[in-house]
Amino acid sequence: MALAGWIGWGLYSSRTAESIPYEHRETIDGVELREYPETVLVETTAPNQRAAFRRLFDYISGANQGDESISMTAPVETEGGTSISMTAPVRSASADESGDGVRMAFYLPPEYGPDTAPVPTDSNVRLVVEPPKTVAVDQFSWYAPDWRVRRHARKLRATLDREGIDARSDYSLLRYNDPWTPPFMRRNEVAIDVADEGSPIEIRG
Repeated sequence: MALAGWIGWGLYSSRTAESIPYEHRETIDGVELREYPETVLVETTAPNQRAAFRRLFDYISGANQGDESISMTAPVETEGGTSISMTAPVRSASADESGDGVRMAFYLPPEYGPDTAPVPTDSNVRLVVEPPKTVAVDQFSWYAPDWRVRRHARKLRATLDREGIDARSDYSLLRYNDPWTPPFMRRNEVAIDVADEGSPIEIRG
């Protein structure tokens, strides 16, 4: 019964979490190329993932000038504010080349633009507007320890090099599920920006 309930929660949380929209472009050797529209993120840089997640969780729990509450899995009811579904995934990357610290971001739902996203009240939390871009991703399941993330990043880079596609960023980790989702039901992705808006990429083949 416990296993069935755990799996049931995984199915529920995966289906209720809204994902940011994108257009599938092509799949090459398991690597997917996607085109994303302009997106708004709330971001922070902290000494570790726990601290970064806490700051962003506080923001979606109402630590913003609009007192708006944004749930990571399903809408929540609040007093004096609006309840909104938060968009998956959660993005994280090293804060600098040395690997010290972590930069983490939550994507906001597509109805939020640069002028309508609630402003954070914590000075360590900021809103970021990303322009339209093309991204290459390699997807995997289970847990996402550093060694597994690095392995998929190497695979992704090797595919891009072989296809003559220039990377425009370092890799980042995208996680789509809450911590209670069974590992075999989790969706993780390693992502690298490969082209900005107006900069088409050539795919060999």
